[in-house]
Amino acid sequence: MNPALSVIFFTTASGAGYGMLVTLGLAALLGQLPQHLWFSLVTMVVALGLITAGLLSSTFHLGHPERAWRAFSQWRSSWLSREGIMAVATYMPALGFGLAWAFPNLITVPLGIVGVGAALFALGTIYTTAMIYRSLKPIHQWHNKHVVGCYLVLGVMTGAVFVLALSSLFGQRIVYLTPICGLLLAAGLSVKWLYWAFIDSTTASSTPASAVGLSGPNVKVTSVEWPHTEANYVMKEMGFQVARKHATRLRQIAIWAGFLLPAIALETSILLPADLGTWLTIPAALVMAIGIVAERWLFFAQAKHTVTLYYGAGTA
Repeated sequence: MNPALSVIFFTTASGAGYGMLVTLGLAALLGQLPQHLWFSLVTMVVALGLITAGLLSSTFHLGHPERAWRAFSQWRSSWLSREGIMAVATYMPALGFGLAWAFPNLITVPLGIVGVGAALFALGTIYTTAMIYRSLKPIHQWHNKHVVGCYLVLGVMTGAVFVLALSSLFGQRIVYLTPICGLLLAAGLSVKWLYWAFIDSTTASSTPASAVGLSGPNVKVTSVEWPHTEANYVMKEMGFQVARKHATRLRQIAIWAGFLLPAIALETSILLPADLGTWLTIPAALVMAIGIVAERWLFFAQAKHTVTLYYGAGTA
């Protein structure tokens, strides 16, 4: 599939923002959320800013962005519509949580309860985003059991590391969050590794033979004439191909930058004096962001639509 930058930014930025809400909500429930005005305001602005910027960027890939509002009406059958509804609905508990956290003397509500509400809505939105891709049967690399797990774990992982970096910046480091981030980075690498192993070792059940209604172990179908003589929208969007050597290199970047280097930096920060260790969390978050962008680019670039079988592809 064509890895549009707008969609890559949407899934990574909004996923990190929702992951921040999950992290903050659980910290509030456990009573581990620091009461610091500027830390709370900046953290919530970053979280909601990432979510909003991601959602807005997702409309750039539409042929008619002005019609995006129509997606909300198809919630009975469309995961895209459900995602839009969940994304808008999440703003209410998120804003309530942010105000209750920043101004506890003015808004006297149980912070843990509103925090859990924001976290659940955030997780629900990440889930609906993942299901947009998981539900697409013609794309074997998306229609599998690993996609939802990858989106959920990577979203919470990136959000937790961002919260840790911001808490270090304001001198409000949350207790136990550093080892938790290390565990999330390990979990993120594990689920992504399983996903890559799956797409490397399996192919779609559809073949050029089944695409034209033939079957049998000895049936072989090859194209003698292309459906089109010039490039078209289908091939531009559905027939994008990434060279194996480039995919391997990008996968290595995703592994090292997205998971291993941040984990090493965070574990090192525990061993260093507090003043030095806290500053390692900031480059860890920045490097992780680069790795996750590479991971998400591959997620789209390596997806092959069944329609490519009509254009000479051996497998989908």
